[in-house]
Amino acid sequence: MDSNPNKQAVKNAWAAFSTRDARQIAAVFTEDAQWLAPAGNATARFFGKGHQIVGRAEIVQFLAHDFHRLFVADVEIGFTGLHADGPVVVLEQSLRATLAGGRVYDNEYCFVITLRDGLIHRVREYMDTRRGHECIFGESQTRAA
Repeated sequence: MDSNPNKQAVKNAWAAFSTRDARQIAAVFTEDAQWLAPAGNATARFFGKGHQIVGRAEIVQFLAHDFHRLFVADVEIGFTGLHADGPVVVLEQSLRATLAGGRVYDNEYCFVITLRDGLIHRVREYMDTRRGHECIFGESQTRAA
């Protein structure tokens, strides 16, 4: 059994995300947390927002409210890898869901998460941006830009 507290903090955070409860989600982030995704990614484009979410309140808004406006049903998140080195945790994850328009979303992610005092301070998100655009908009990233 892996008893790494930083890995456990990330597992607890993802469990909090699934509740959609803003208080539970807020409790896992530092006040000055950042969530950084690739520029022009399909989720940011869908919401008409930038690719960087800065501050606990903005991150909570996205995870507790906005996320479920796009990924509306059959959300399946699977951990395919979880690695830690000090305060940095790397999470490999799959995400499958039914989207607001009825399309199926299926993509793989890698998150590099930096913790501070047991809370998430920074998330750097990597994903197949082309696949994301194809799933959400039915087009590749190059055509979407």
